Amino acid sequence: MAKNRFHDGGGPSQRQLRVSEVIRRQLSDVLSRGEVHDPDLNRMVITVGEVRVSPDLKVATAYVCPLGGQNAEQMFELLKKNQNELRRAVSKGLTLKFSPELRFRLDETFDQLDETRRLFADETVKRDVE
Repeated sequence: MAKNRFHDGGGPSQRQLRVSEVIRRQLSDVLSRGEVHDPDLNRMVITVGEVRVSPDLKVATAYVCPLGGQNAEQMFELLKKNQNELRRAVSKGLTLKFSPELRFRLDETFDQLDETRRLFADETVKRDVE
C-alpha cells in the first residue's frame, strides 16, 4: 500500500481524526439515548472522551468514563456484553466499507487534569509561573 506523501506517519492522519470524531459522536449519542437493549447499560451515564482509530480504520478504541468515576468495572462488563449491538448502532452513522471493532479503555484524562490543577495550586509552581 502506498504511503500518503502529505503524511509523514508521525501521528494520526486527517482521515483517522475525522473518523474518530464521527465514531465518538455516534457512540456518545447511542449511549445517551439508550438505544441499546440493555436496561442496565441504559441506566448508566457514560462519557466518551476520545476515540482513536487504527490506521486501517478497522479498530476503534473508545476512552470512556462513568459519571463520577464510580462503577467502572460494571460499566466495562456491560459495554463488552453489548459490544456487537453498539458496533451495529455506531456503524449506521458511518460511511465506511467496514464497521470498526469497538474496544473500550478507561479515560484517565480527568485524573490528569486534577493532578495538573493540584500542581498549579502549589506555591512554588505559582511563584515560578508568575
